[in-house]
Amino acid sequence: MDGPAPAASVDTPPGARRARTKDGPMYFTDRGIEELVERRGDEQVSVEWLAERLRDFVDLNPEFETPVERFATWLARLDDEDED
Repeated sequence: MDGPAPAASVDTPPGARRARTKDGPMYFTDRGIEELVERRGDEQVSVEWLAERLRDFVDLNPEFETPVERFATWLARLDDEDED
């Protein structure tokens, strides 16, 4: 069946697919990512600066400690070769 995906229900977990666009799935986080690019897309930052902002965020929002840790680990290992 083609066409947009149904709207997410209240039970949809964070990060779950919300709608389908012509370019593929769109996630709830896409709005924040798009705002980040619009507001700060021309800036260059160091990994050290990013790490400090992530620490600040977790200090203010401790419930996000695990997702931030997973994101940071994913970024750190992005260029690692696949271990088969």
